[in-house]
Amino acid sequence: MIVTMHDAHPEVSIRRLCELVGAGRTWWYTHPSPAEMAARDMALRDTIERIVLEFPGYGYRRVTAALRRDGWDINHKRVLRVMRQEALLCQLQRRFVVTTDSAHALRTYPNLLAGTDLAGPDQAWVADITYVRLPTTFVYLACILDAWSRRCVGWHLSR
Repeated sequence: MIVTMHDAHPEVSIRRLCELVGAGRTWWYTHPSPAEMAARDMALRDTIERIVLEFPGYGYRRVTAALRRDGWDINHKRVLRVMRQEALLCQLQRRFVVTTDSAHALRTYPNLLAGTDLAGPDQAWVADITYVRLPTTFVYLACILDAWSRRCVGWHLSR
């Protein structure tokens, strides 16, 4: 603001412009020019792009740490803003892991409850078994559910 006012009215002193805006005179002498700021922003974008191309899995936090290791004094919020503007945020795609093999050659059993309308509890029970990973071992969990209310009728946990 002071820069544009100084460009429009060069006859007014810097001291008076700073008083009108409410800033100290030291701001004028320490504030970089727009050309310097544009050059610094371009250098920052180039450095961020170089880091992202070298390490595609890096997000803004790791990029900020890499910039600080390179000597930049920068805030993570600015790095995030620049990475969003330049579409440089990490876009890792999670791989879908198929755990069920439905095309096996083993015998399959028909669904006996496919056309049944249940009117109340305890008309049909369904069961399933799964495993639970614990820090030292695996345990199996068997559960019997009421098909109408989906409440657990019974369960057992065992190795």
